[in-house]
Amino acid sequence: MTFSADLGLAYPELILAIGALVLLVAGAFAPKAARLVGWGGVLLLAAAAFQAATGPFGRGFSGGIIADDASAFAQVAIFVASAIAIPLGQPWFERRGVHNFEFPVLIVLAALGMGMMVAAGDLISLYVGVELHSLALYVLAAMHRDNAKASEAGLKYFVLGALSSGLLLYGASLVYGFAGSTLFIDIAAAVHNGAHTGVLFGLVFLMCGLAFKVSAAPFHMWTPDVYEGAPTPVVAFFAAAPKLAAMVLFARLLAQGFGGAIVQWQQVLVVLGLMSVGVGAFAGLAQQNLKRLWAYSSIANVGYAIIGLSAGTAEGVQSMLIFMILYMIDVTGFFACLAALSRQGKSMESFEDMAGLFKEQPGIALAMTAFSLSALGLPPFSGFWGKYFVFKAAVGAGLPVAAVLGLVGSVVAAVYYLRLLKVMWLDAAEGKTDAPPIEARAIGVGLALFSFPLVLAALIWIYPAAGRAAHAFGLS
Repeated sequence: MTFSADLGLAYPELILAIGALVLLVAGAFAPKAARLVGWGGVLLLAAAAFQAATGPFGRGFSGGIIADDASAFAQVAIFVASAIAIPLGQPWFERRGVHNFEFPVLIVLAALGMGMMVAAGDLISLYVGVELHSLALYVLAAMHRDNAKASEAGLKYFVLGALSSGLLLYGASLVYGFAGSTLFIDIAAAVHNGAHTGVLFGLVFLMCGLAFKVSAAPFHMWTPDVYEGAPTPVVAFFAAAPKLAAMVLFARLLAQGFGGAIVQWQQVLVVLGLMSVGVGAFAGLAQQNLKRLWAYSSIANVGYAIIGLSAGTAEGVQSMLIFMILYMIDVTGFFACLAALSRQGKSMESFEDMAGLFKEQPGIALAMTAFSLSALGLPPFSGFWGKYFVFKAAVGAGLPVAAVLGLVGSVVAAVYYLRLLKVMWLDAAEGKTDAPPIEARAIGVGLALFSFPLVLAALIWIYPAAGRAAHAFGLS
């Protein structure tokens, strides 16, 4: 391909990269125009999503970038979720006296990194994408600089993120040394009859590094503390889009780079998935802070996605994509509702704070109920359909034990979701809540409609689109 054709495949990333630089300069010279910078970021993300959806498709930069149905599907979802994060987060910071134009710029840069992750065709572009989005997330976690918990969250995330980067680089160096190439297609040719011991060691390190990014057990140790300390709108962002990006990268790496070693990596994935479901279900029972609770919920839900991926089939990848899209709706909506709630200027983040919420804010309480029941997996909410497709794919791939154990973990986790509903609907209120900001309330209630009852209409589009994306990985 010519260089211009290569650039054409990277148009979504170029839009975000050039746009982020323009917004950075604009914010530096007109710091009072932070809102305009924010809306500029939304427009950039919308333009990048449109470009990703319309193509062109192919392989560029000597195979380092892959633009296909899978990257388009993931990029559209990631850019839309990132665009929602800006109007959710910027007013939240302004109400707390933090007037930083850097917030939307960091969101755009994180989206750029995630766009590179899902389009990565070799180990170098994989690492560049992971690091670009991670560095932006570290800063976002500590964005509320006057808050000690936020600073602590950013520092913990950075230190443990550096560990995961080391695992990724060490794994990539082992794979390159034993396979002789960084390109996924060349690695696939080297392991078409099974992975050599050295390549297998490298793959395990790569999987451990990516498991950290999706907060899969036992690499989840950062998640509860970072979720609790980071600003609520920031948690809404990096609990959703980065998880989808890392899972799509996971799927592309395993399917297109190590498709000939399915039997070897399938066992590792099953263990990662079941450990995540177990840790998320049982550790969540002891939590009193809702942000920590949903951190453990995210660990469990990533476990379900990994179980779907462990099937090693196109149906398994499709189930993972559907599950992650529906989970993104739930987790973004829940944290949007949480960002809308305060009492006497203090954020409401504990079970006690939620007492009697239905009497004070019935709309938000109904939305949070929908998100909780969906995360629980109760039919006909969106979470039920996500788990249905995951378990169906696992059983179809000969992993019925994993599906049954995942279902048991879902039943255990039901305890803390139902506890939240009981507190919101039946307990006496602690005091009058503040008037919720319109943008957070609108995002929360709007996403609740997609969680229920519009989920079936959404699935009419999501299901075939996820199917096309899954087949782009070359699995049968």
